[in-house]
Amino acid sequence: MSIPSSLRAVLPFAIGLGLGGMAVVWFGKSLPGAPGSAEERADQLEAELKRANREIAALKADNPNARTRPGRTVRDGLREIAEDIRAGRPVTPDDIFRMTQPLLRDLSPLLDRMRVREQQKTIESLTGELARKYNLTPKQQAALADWFEAKSSENAKRWSDMVGQEGTRLEDLVKATRDLRPDDGLDEFMGRTLTGDKLAEFKTDRMAQRAERVQQTADRAVARLDGMVGLDDAQRDQIFGIAARSSGDYDPAMKLEGIGGDLTGTPVANPREAMLEVLRPDQRAAYDAERQRRYDEAAKDAAVLGLTLPADWNPLDELE
Repeated sequence: MSIPSSLRAVLPFAIGLGLGGMAVVWFGKSLPGAPGSAEERADQLEAELKRANREIAALKADNPNARTRPGRTVRDGLREIAEDIRAGRPVTPDDIFRMTQPLLRDLSPLLDRMRVREQQKTIESLTGELARKYNLTPKQQAALADWFEAKSSENAKRWSDMVGQEGTRLEDLVKATRDLRPDDGLDEFMGRTLTGDKLAEFKTDRMAQRAERVQQTADRAVARLDGMVGLDDAQRDQIFGIAARSSGDYDPAMKLEGIGGDLTGTPVANPREAMLEVLRPDQRAAYDAERQRRYDEAAKDAAVLGLTLPADWNPLDELE
């Protein structure tokens, strides 16, 4: 399937606006000089809007069957945002994302076709690797490929539903991306497919793979927090346990490096809050100061385009 040049041109714009907050901050860092006037920032946005309109028109010309949405358009919404910036009214990255949701919904069939093509390569690679390693029969290989495709479609639908749902925030999309596990359920499928020594080998291999993921996730959480507040040895073990237990890959039977003792009593309901409870008062003060510093820096970058960060935006959510 060839991809029209106009589609290749408009997709970065659509996806970039769809991811709003991050794109705005990154783009803001690339602008030269000090922040300009509100009128200048609004003009910049309107220039981007005009370019996007030309690309969307070309896209529709290449795809005459594409749906058109009556009523308020993306162009209307972005023009309102430009007017708000010019008038000095607060505009958040979530405002931009909400304005572009209709465009993302309209483009979803085309995006899905591109996604399927790319994911087919991954499915073929994973199916081939598992078939070779565990001597799958042609029938088992076909069933595994079908399972991967069904899982891919399920994840794509979940994502599309979230993008199109009223009230979805950029934070929700970021967390959904972070929590996506394409091989969720593979253990159950292979448990129904393999027998004997091959099943035992698969279980051993999978446990090692998942333990490595858990180890990496927990080590990152320890390193991040240690770099911010300076943890002692006991705190490192506690933070590691919280991060490990909160991982979707965690299994009590895992053998993790550098940890002794039982992790089953580790709190996981709210990992970030549980980690912060481990800190001493002086460490918590250092954490809060770093959080504020990062918020102020991100807010300054966003202000280059006349945008305002949401009050509850947390630059340290990666600790979860």
